[in-house]
Amino acid sequence: MPSTRLTIFSVIVAIAALVLVFELLRRRRLREKYAVIWVVISLGTLVVALFPPLLGWVSSVVGIQTPSNLLFFSSLIILFAVSLQLSREVGLLEEQSRRLAEEVGSLRLRVDALEEGRSRTGAVGSGEPHPAELDGVAKPAPVTVPDTE
Repeated sequence: MPSTRLTIFSVIVAIAALVLVFELLRRRRLREKYAVIWVVISLGTLVVALFPPLLGWVSSVVGIQTPSNLLFFSSLIILFAVSLQLSREVGLLEEQSRRLAEEVGSLRLRVDALEEGRSRTGAVGSGEPHPAELDGVAKPAPVTVPDTE
């Protein structure tokens, strides 16, 4: 039977974890889809802290002799699942970044082609200033991109 100090400390840590998760959610520092797993872990910790014999019962049902080994094994599985989820997210973000970089490159080529076409047919040599040169301050010329749909 665990000591009263350990039970109180475990309950305080579990409640502090819950408060931290909800505070991060409130400040929009943590997204809801990630908060769910942390709330479940915190609630599980709170249940085990309040009912320590439950851990011994679950470990005997699963076939693990020492309840602490069940905690270590559960922690390993949870860390693996979180790492796998975050690796998946990183892969999706890399793909999205690559796609966006390709789109920016394509749009930059189109803008450069439009600007080159404008400078060939613009008011060069006609005595009128280019709109970008009015007021003596170089301003970017408005760019119109033709609708391709």
